[in-house]
Amino acid sequence: MPHAVSSASPGLQALILCGPGSSFPTFTANPDENPKAVLPIANRPMVWYALDFCYRAGVSDITLVCPPSAEKAIASALSLNPALTSLPLPRPALLAPKDLDHNTGTAEILRLPEVRETVKNNFLVLPCDLVCELGGEQLLQAWMVHSQTLRDLVGNDFGLIKDTEGAHSGGLGVWYQIKTETPIKGLETDFIATTPLPAAAEAPKESISRHLSTLVYSMPTDSLNDLMEERKGYPLRHGLIRAHPRVQMRMTHRDAHIYIFPHWIMDFVQENERLDSIGEDVVGWWAKAGWQTGLSQNLGFHKLFAPDENKKGEASLSHDDSMSSDTHLDSDESPDRLGKTAAATTSAKGSLQARALPAMLDQAAATGRINHNKNNNVPAILAYTHPSVSEAPLIRRVDTAQLLLATSLQLAKLPSVEEGSTSPFAHPRKVMYPEGVKGRTTITRQDSLVGENVTVDEKVAIRETVVGANCQIKEGAKLSQCLLMDGVVVGKNCKLTRCILGKRSQIGDNCTLTDCEVQENLLVEPKSEEKSAKLMSSSGLEATEEEMQEVYQEFGDEDHKQGDDIAVV
Repeated sequence: MPHAVSSASPGLQALILCGPGSSFPTFTANPDENPKAVLPIANRPMVWYALDFCYRAGVSDITLVCPPSAEKAIASALSLNPALTSLPLPRPALLAPKDLDHNTGTAEILRLPEVRETVKNNFLVLPCDLVCELGGEQLLQAWMVHSQTLRDLVGNDFGLIKDTEGAHSGGLGVWYQIKTETPIKGLETDFIATTPLPAAAEAPKESISRHLSTLVYSMPTDSLNDLMEERKGYPLRHGLIRAHPRVQMRMTHRDAHIYIFPHWIMDFVQENERLDSIGEDVVGWWAKAGWQTGLSQNLGFHKLFAPDENKKGEASLSHDDSMSSDTHLDSDESPDRLGKTAAATTSAKGSLQARALPAMLDQAAATGRINHNKNNNVPAILAYTHPSVSEAPLIRRVDTAQLLLATSLQLAKLPSVEEGSTSPFAHPRKVMYPEGVKGRTTITRQDSLVGENVTVDEKVAIRETVVGANCQIKEGAKLSQCLLMDGVVVGKNCKLTRCILGKRSQIGDNCTLTDCEVQENLLVEPKSEEKSAKLMSSSGLEATEEEMQEVYQEFGDEDHKQGDDIAVV
């Protein structure tokens, strides 16, 4: 469908972090050639969805951050993949810092010189595996109204806010419920604790402000479970209850890794070098600092926003400080628990475009919010907890093969543009090349997608399946709840159920595969029967040149040239 862009550009930057995809071992065994960002979700590269989110929110200053080894593959996809080349201008920038590798923590990425040089304003951080149907502009508006301060919006030149009462802007994160109508077992979750926002006029029913609260605690549920097992119980902090008696705790939500950050967070991360990940460390410690005695001072918040002349010699967290998970839910630590601190740098101001000021002033006046951190120099970080009702927009991180299949099949059920769909994820048609489909075939179009240049022979049945571009489905094949990446060949009379087939893989005649993953460029020999298997080249033999030519002749693959890589299982 034509790509719609929000008309209200909020003046923010966006960083999309493109990791190696270690949770997709079958399809990213070589992350330099096949990085996670280009794996297909419903016939579009994974990173397309994160880019789409930014453009719909009006954010066009976008930078993809990847390891240098993956730069060539991602750059090629940005230049050649039709879904990516059809995105609006300007094109996203691609940044490959020299010290970024597959083991670099997400908070460490913000400390890299190339990234610090890139981020000049308030900014978004997104993962490349995000699929978010919710409009990003709604989240940005909620952040502006509830967390962006007038000081950072207009500066202090107008004398609107006194130095002693003006807190800097806070942040916003997104969490979504994993318990849905079609639950997936084994998903990671996060433990979060929130407290209601200050009383204000009730938001409209459709407003996401109804699902906003102040985040006061956040950590992975696995870490919490380990801590509970170690201490033989739930170690609730008394300081948390004293500060927030109306605290609400959730254990079935997952961090979407959508963060709206003020620019000062770059200095906060730079000076607290023990912070490794954004979700667990940066957000987790920031949330605690708003109520835990002494923690804000040890993290350097009280000096981070101080006038420049008062910052010399002041402190933040050092390398020798203890930041193990057992400090999260224990009794209140003394300020000395986290050790001595080092100098903090000047926080850079970020502001939205001047035309956003009138609405911002009206909202601030309506809610009575000039400074909601008057007694604490730690700006609040807000939590948007996405509702799990069936009509709610889709928000999901796709970071496992099971989620890759489930999300692709869910998106395949969306009506096409020609059927009148208004979803940003709708495809122009459910079958992009109907001329390639022969008679006496069955394709359930209400829950399937068939890509460009796909040929389907007679007596084929395709049900609840996504078929990528340039695939060939031979006579009599039966496909149910499968995902086929580009260039897959399925032999005659094959029966495939809940399988993911990597690009250019080939399935021999009369194969029966159930719950299998097949690596790219792999040949599965005829009459194979496999269940719950990951079929990879390391488990088979490298094909000889003569074997490859026999395979191409058998499947009639005219596109492959002599010498292309293929393996046999």
